Amino acid sequence: MPARTRLAIAATVIATVAIGLTACSPTASAPSETSADAASEGSAISAERCELNKAAGKINFLTGYFYQASASILNTVAADELGYFDALCLDVDIQPGTGDTGENAQLLASGQVTFTGVGEQNLIQAQDNGIDILGISTLSNVGLEILMTNTDVKDLTELDGTILGQKGNMPPAVEAMLTNAGVDVASIQQVVVGYDPTILPRGQVDSLTGFISNEPNLLEAADFDVTVWRPFDFGVPSSLGTVAVNPAFAEANPTAVEDFMRASLHAIDYCDENTEECVEYASVLSGEGYDVAHNIKIWETESEIITENQPADRPVGLVDTANVDAISDFLVETDQITKAPADVQSYFDTTFIENIYDGTTLIWPAP
Repeated sequence: MPARTRLAIAATVIATVAIGLTACSPTASAPSETSADAASEGSAISAERCELNKAAGKINFLTGYFYQASASILNTVAADELGYFDALCLDVDIQPGTGDTGENAQLLASGQVTFTGVGEQNLIQAQDNGIDILGISTLSNVGLEILMTNTDVKDLTELDGTILGQKGNMPPAVEAMLTNAGVDVASIQQVVVGYDPTILPRGQVDSLTGFISNEPNLLEAADFDVTVWRPFDFGVPSSLGTVAVNPAFAEANPTAVEDFMRASLHAIDYCDENTEECVEYASVLSGEGYDVAHNIKIWETESEIITENQPADRPVGLVDTANVDAISDFLVETDQITKAPADVQSYFDTTFIENIYDGTTLIWPAP
């Protein structure tokens, strides 16, 4: 996930990554017993499964972007703090990523981390570059990348011949949205801008790229009203909250993979109901400079996206294989990969999520 607004903490957190790496929904029942003591007593997990999970050793989770309260990050942090991993006999260490999805993929493939957050599109691109990682869960087909305009823009074709602000390049999903909407993209003047979204309402640009849980919330907090345009609404495929695992670890430790995701997904409902508490966990890990109020809005926005776009017959977190195909085709069409993968579905394994659900109800605790 690209850099957002908390750049002041970047140097401190990057140092934490370096030190750490050289050293790591709907539910069936309430989280009544989630302590390590409960696990050792066998009340939260069978003795046999507990031993299998302990045998997996240290599990390192590298976040997609520092300790931002995004889907797949905040719920995993909360699962750790609430004792959900302990209850399933998992030894989990969480380290902050820098937002460099390419680096995350390489660290995962090399075995320096066990799980990390990368988009489905990033995972397919990594595989195209020979980096072997395995996607196991996605929370939504609605991606974060957006375009913002002032409220007087009623149709995207009104952007012909205007000025668009972007952070270094036009996001392919945004460009595809504009093309699908009939915009003459070549007529738009693109300028590289910084991270102050108020340049849009102040008239310095006519449109501005961003992320749905970030800039719109910052602008709202500053009493600016803008219109958000989502590529998803224009037929452009994407993803949100994808988690990938090291393939060798997954093959050797299937119960640990299942239960890592079980605990992480179990924490979603808790964070929906206790958002301030969960964000405070992330704030403590991040340290000084963490914007609690903004991160509460990040979680609320992304959680709402997941809930509103969740098919009633699909478990939360289950990868939509049709979306994987669509993203693969999109990457080829936009020259982000050179050719279509021979079997893009082999880059993902849905069985880990399927095994932790009874229909659409998450099984908690583990058998």
